[in-house]
Amino acid sequence: MTYNISNIKHHPNKQLLEQHIEGKLSLSMSIAVAAHLELCPHCQQLESALTANIASLSWRQCDKQQDTNLIQDLSIDACLSAMLSDIVENDLNIADNAPTESNIIEYKGETYNLPRVFTKFNQLNWYNLGKISRARLSIDEGDIRSSLLHISKGGHIPTHTHKGYEITLLLAGNFSDENGDYVAGDFLLVDENHAGHSPYSKEGCLCYTVSNAPLHFTQGVSQLFNSIGKVIY
Repeated sequence: MTYNISNIKHHPNKQLLEQHIEGKLSLSMSIAVAAHLELCPHCQQLESALTANIASLSWRQCDKQQDTNLIQDLSIDACLSAMLSDIVENDLNIADNAPTESNIIEYKGETYNLPRVFTKFNQLNWYNLGKISRARLSIDEGDIRSSLLHISKGGHIPTHTHKGYEITLLLAGNFSDENGDYVAGDFLLVDENHAGHSPYSKEGCLCYTVSNAPLHFTQGVSQLFNSIGKVIY
């Protein structure tokens, strides 16, 4: 399945991008931002500008520390080196978008070229519930759950709200809900302040999701899942 990234309209906010550059996000959230950056030329440009601003600020802070003798044994060169090391470590090189073999997965007759940040997650165990399939990623972050979520053609997730936050990065295909239509590359962040929604995919889609609490289903028999929500989210 190929990507059409020309219509991306939902992006991480500036604060999330800055926290990603500074290495302050959890691994699961950083993966979501890094994958979006690989797909989104607009955010690639914004990230470059933010990285330059953060680097400049870090330089001034190092210089100020030298002038006021707040640090004794760290030269300006060493401070700059440490700052650049942090930026390089936490910033992906997104110039080459060509997928490698380890980025390719096949599921239900579709082939997906995943962003490079998913390279090490190539051993996936899928669990199915109707037209919804989930493969949990092996990231140990307490209550935070990270998954690849597949919705087959014509599938939908019952109407639900959120007790915590949920990030959804649409990797391939498209889906819609009460708030609009979404394409590959769109980055969505919802929490308990958002109204209920019921995502539906006419042609099928693959997403990366991060959540720190179970969904709360609000209509029909799907409400029965609330009693075991802690187990299945």
